[in-house]
Amino acid sequence: MASSEAISPAEVKSATKNALDQIAGASSMADLKKVRAAVSGDSSVLASLSARLGKLPADQKAEAGKLVGSARAQIAEAFEKRESALSLEEEKLQLAGEFLDVTALASPARLGARHPLSLLQEKISSVFVGMGWEIAEGPELESEWFNFDALNFDADHPARAMQDTFFVEPLDQKLVLRTHTSPVQVRSMLDRKPPIFVLCPGRVFRTDELDATHTPVFHQVEGLAIDKGLSMADLRGTLEHFARIMFGDEAKIRLRPSFFPFTEPSAELDVWHPGAKGGARWVEWGGCGMVNPNVLRASGIDPEVYSGFAFGMGIERTLMFRNEVTDMHDMVEGDIRFSKQFGMVL
Repeated sequence: MASSEAISPAEVKSATKNALDQIAGASSMADLKKVRAAVSGDSSVLASLSARLGKLPADQKAEAGKLVGSARAQIAEAFEKRESALSLEEEKLQLAGEFLDVTALASPARLGARHPLSLLQEKISSVFVGMGWEIAEGPELESEWFNFDALNFDADHPARAMQDTFFVEPLDQKLVLRTHTSPVQVRSMLDRKPPIFVLCPGRVFRTDELDATHTPVFHQVEGLAIDKGLSMADLRGTLEHFARIMFGDEAKIRLRPSFFPFTEPSAELDVWHPGAKGGARWVEWGGCGMVNPNVLRASGIDPEVYSGFAFGMGIERTLMFRNEVTDMHDMVEGDIRFSKQFGMVL
């Protein structure tokens, strides 16, 4: 009487054919991996046949074992051949996708460009570093004392009003977004002993509306020199040298009397711009003067021993009339076409 666990040649042949058909039908290495699990995994027909071998009578095991073993060998060989063929096909496809025609013309690289404000700020800084000055920086969120009081601004000065200054809540902490880089000058005087020669570039904030000539966030560069015996002649000589580097050897400056709380005497600075569009002309550039004795005292410097001069101008304004930029929007809207006009050199 035949055992219910008997393994017939027809059963093994059918299982083998099914496995070989699935292997031949695999179209990728991923498909072949799924087929391997289906035809030779723990739940496969082949695994079931192997499990039944142990339950066969002793006189049937040898013949059934040969059948199952032969089936496994055929399937393993089929897997190996199909794996080799698929691997070769996928390698050919990969090589075709990575094909490079070394005789073809190269695609032109699109070079970026740094923002002209950054380039101009670095150029200005390099001028003063070349004269032996230091570059000084300070926080953009500033104490009201550094921004106003130490610079001799009266308590009721219009610049302290909400319409000019961004005050930061809570208001009792007396913090503002700095309205100029002059607080860096005060910090420099407190941190250093004379002689002091520092240039203070940086971003400042005022409650202006964005239009063709104004922006609420802009950049300034200010200079401060403190030493024994400095005078307006030293200030003028420094600014004339600076103007000629910025605007050409024919550039010259003039100083018009003015008023600033932190300088006395004070002056408006005009520059004769020989390369201006439409012809050479005078352009208002910034402000300057001798450091007010009250500012020196607030910074711990004796005005009876030391004197100093200071100046400041907007970097955006300098760019506008130096490079014929007519609209402030171009500087703040981030259009790469604007920056690319200037390349990497300004």
